[in-house]
Amino acid sequence: MKRAHDERRRTLLQWLAGTAVASTVGPAAAAGNGRDVARIGDAAMALEFDGELRCRLLSKRGARATAVTAFASSERLRLANGRWIERFAMSGQAADRVDGPHGPGLRHRFTGVAPDGIEKTVAVTFHDRHPGFAIIRVSYRNLGSKPLDITAWANSAHTLRPAAGRKPEFWTFSGATHQDRRDWVLPMAPGFEQRNFMGMNASDYGGGTPAVDVWQRDCGVAVGHLDTVPRLVALPVRATAGGASLAVEFEGAATLAPGGTLDTLDTFLALHTGDYFAALDRYRQVMAERGVRAPDAPPECYEPIWCAWGYERDFTIPLMVGTLQKAKELGLEWAVLDDGWQNNEGDWKLDTKKFPKGEADMRGLVGAVKEAGLKARLWITPLAADPGTDLLHEHADMLLLDKDGAPQLISWWNSLYLCPAYEPTIEMTRAFVRKILGEWGYAGLKIDGQHLNGVAPCYNPAHKHARPEESFEKLQDFWKMVYDTAREVNPHAVVELCPCGTAYAFHNFPYMNQAPASDPLSSWQVRHKGKTLKALMGPSAAYAGDHVELSDGGEDFASTVGIGAVLSTKFTWPVDPKPKDSFLLTPEREAKWRKWIGIYRDKMLANGVYRGELYDIGFDKPEAHVVEKDGRLYFAFFAPRWDGPIEIRGLGPGRYRLRDYVDERELGQVQSGANRITVRFEHALLLEAVPA
Repeated sequence: MKRAHDERRRTLLQWLAGTAVASTVGPAAAAGNGRDVARIGDAAMALEFDGELRCRLLSKRGARATAVTAFASSERLRLANGRWIERFAMSGQAADRVDGPHGPGLRHRFTGVAPDGIEKTVAVTFHDRHPGFAIIRVSYRNLGSKPLDITAWANSAHTLRPAAGRKPEFWTFSGATHQDRRDWVLPMAPGFEQRNFMGMNASDYGGGTPAVDVWQRDCGVAVGHLDTVPRLVALPVRATAGGASLAVEFEGAATLAPGGTLDTLDTFLALHTGDYFAALDRYRQVMAERGVRAPDAPPECYEPIWCAWGYERDFTIPLMVGTLQKAKELGLEWAVLDDGWQNNEGDWKLDTKKFPKGEADMRGLVGAVKEAGLKARLWITPLAADPGTDLLHEHADMLLLDKDGAPQLISWWNSLYLCPAYEPTIEMTRAFVRKILGEWGYAGLKIDGQHLNGVAPCYNPAHKHARPEESFEKLQDFWKMVYDTAREVNPHAVVELCPCGTAYAFHNFPYMNQAPASDPLSSWQVRHKGKTLKALMGPSAAYAGDHVELSDGGEDFASTVGIGAVLSTKFTWPVDPKPKDSFLLTPEREAKWRKWIGIYRDKMLANGVYRGELYDIGFDKPEAHVVEKDGRLYFAFFAPRWDGPIEIRGLGPGRYRLRDYVDERELGQVQSGANRITVRFEHALLLEAVPA
């Protein structure tokens, strides 16, 4: 036994790095009461495994490696009795060079055996082009003679601890969908906890981006899964005593026969400085290398938008047509016909009260939009069918059914789900898209509804799914069909997918070329959703701020223009039939709308490069955003009131002239190393930095 221990000790010591480790987490960071530690990593971060395959995370961005988490059972397995198997005596290790879609790298493998007779192999890969980003896959093998019932696994379960001498303060990004349409970016108050399940969190709210992040002033940690298909994982985030914990967890019953194995998904663990933007941007790059990436947006995606939703469902053709010339005069280039044109969700026939001549009237409306010099876009909400529709009477087989045979409710429209993985649903929708763009002449689609982000598992026997989860996993294929069909009919078509206030399903991004703020509840949501989507879709992605009327005060253009979002409005003119909640463009409002639309068109920051790494949206005050375009930097600062210094970051060599491009004021010059100025503003200050 002593000889075997000595050999294992010598092997482990070969992995020890030559530099000392500065622990900021106190005695809990000790490696298993003095057990040997194996360290792996790259230039940005390191992972240390002790003799029981517990792990801690170290930052290597400073003068010496610094532990930012304590040792923990980061990869573990749960048995049917609820007990987690957490400790595995290390029995072997290896490393080999790898190459592939992420470029060259080094893969490390650690093997250990638990007293229960389960062998665990942890594979951790660091790729040269992705510093600070580890890809982790774990395999469990039953070495015993009896089957073992498994109910869950967890990867990268870590707790970020506060830096030495600092007050514990943490923020989080969470990519899950919630019925209350909460903020995606939040401070972690004591007691904060979110499960962040990627499946259905309500009957019609589900899906999301399978990544979470927690960060403090000094550094942050992100985890998520890297599968090219959406999976029903959870990514719990929790405020603990003096820390912030996160993990990737999957619940699912499985039986490991003797000699049988269970593999986790590819998951990632990322270490970063600044806020969550850097980690999500890296996640986007890695997923793009795996084939999941948002398309490049055509110029039409950046054109400013007028939407007839100001009239809501009571719109009429004369009301809409009567507003088109004003929209064009103000500089807008799209006209969107929103909800209310149809007889119901499901049959999608024209409302005869509004379109008495049927499709001839619809084609006439599109012709009027074109004649006004605008492009026409139509609102639809696929996968919804109202009770009593002809569709459900004739094709009830399209319904998505739960395990009890009951349909799934879409609460917002009081509709029922159709299954996106059922061929008749797919073909019906394909024909509908061809009609809208081909026969009616629309140039774009506004696809709307929180239910379009994720669907429940489908148990409808008529669909012959291999597994009920196919409905959830193949939702992205449904959107691919819609996107490809639209672009086949019109190669310049704009396909906007709006999940109604919820976080976006990342795997849907390849099949949309414009993402709106999705019914924001505040200007803060407009801004942090913009930062998030520029990270997940690309720094020049076409992100629309949604109707400015949804912002603070109903007229906060700065929160759209300043962060590089596409401008959108739903004003009514020259009359508004709604005495309450009117969006009438009064002469006073028209002057403001005209000014901001002019600024938007002049600067066109929406197709610039968003520089989300320059400011921390949680800790930097005032809140700041930067867009780079044509050799200039555009800064947007936000605070209820500010009177003090601001720091102008991201400057290149030489001096820059600062100009308030909204109020046309010169604010002096700055340069790298002398980049602070004192300013006073309320709500927003938008600056242009021009090389002097």
